[in-house]
Amino acid sequence: MEFQKNLLEYISQSLMIAGDTIAVVESVTSGCLQVAFSQMPNASLFYKGGMTAYALSEKVRLLNIDHHEAEECDCVSEDITETMALNAAQLFEADWTIATTGYCTPNRSSSYKIFAFFSFAYKGEIVLTKKLELHPKTQGLDAQLYYTEFILGCFKSEVNQLLILI
Repeated sequence: MEFQKNLLEYISQSLMIAGDTIAVVESVTSGCLQVAFSQMPNASLFYKGGMTAYALSEKVRLLNIDHHEAEECDCVSEDITETMALNAAQLFEADWTIATTGYCTPNRSSSYKIFAFFSFAYKGEIVLTKKLELHPKTQGLDAQLYYTEFILGCFKSEVNQLLILI
């Protein structure tokens, strides 16, 4: 897995300038974001860690996702992703969190589509949630890598907005 070096350096530099920490909680990206953050320069100064909670039962147990709500949407929704981000922020005691959920291969639960939701939380509040859709013939790993790169690009924009305010 190789990510744009300048993107990783920019995020690293920005988090250090702001004095902020980050944690990630992933489902559909299944650790790709954790790899990216671990590859950033000086990661130990701002990256608190991450978790991959793939199964519904683990999202319920580890991230306090409502079991009934999770069953209704196969654990893939805007609300689920936002709850994951907010609860991960408390779990890791991080300023920023990124959460992902979705599908990297088409199946019946996804209506044979490939899409992901991702959310950013900052200091206990959701600052961005988006849905990203890909062509249904996209290969699973390609989808995960695309999601990861896209999410990192969006995160760069969010951090950049914060830096402008500082």
